[in-house]
Amino acid sequence: MESEAVRRVREAVRRAAGPPGAPPAPGGFDLPSLAGLLVEVSSDGAGAGLTTALALVADAQGRGEWAAWVAAGDSAFFPPDAAAAGIDLDALAVARVPGAPAALRAADLLARSGAFGLVVLDLGADPRVPPGAAARLAGLARRHAAVALCLTEKPARAPSLGPLVAVRAEARRERLPGGGFRAALRGLRDRRGAAGWTVAVERAAPEGVP
Repeated sequence: MESEAVRRVREAVRRAAGPPGAPPAPGGFDLPSLAGLLVEVSSDGAGAGLTTALALVADAQGRGEWAAWVAAGDSAFFPPDAAAAGIDLDALAVARVPGAPAALRAADLLARSGAFGLVVLDLGADPRVPPGAAARLAGLARRHAAVALCLTEKPARAPSLGPLVAVRAEARRERLPGGGFRAALRGLRDRRGAAGWTVAVERAAPEGVP
């Protein structure tokens, strides 16, 4: 039976994607809407950004696309939480490397293969992406109609990773009455012409968290 956490993630993705057969919604945060783009999701803490990224991984897998996750340093998602969000961990390629330069090289190789519809680059609190690396990543996303998603830990007022970021959003996490969390995503920059959009993903609290 589908868990409440899985149902909430699927419902959030369905609302963002629109009815079946509809074109990608302006400002949507789903795989078709972001295809071919370099995207950045920023948050003051890792939780909200990870939640929205995991929702996008669930969306990619639900559409039959392969997803990859590259973690720089100590930043990483908690596998039981990912499984609770409906993610097939056996079908998710994960690379954990020391630092941003190595993470960028790994993400470049994964995106260059053309095998992945989504490559998540979790930079944590060390968001250093040289212009050349950003250009390659953006170009590979465009060439393969994939999504290159960078997760960074910094306030919304901080500069983005660079001008090649087509969509930048801020993620915030709020505790829900009765338990659980809501990750609210707000568009800060959107070259699709729809900045200011919001998407919310609700998640049940992990086991043992009141």
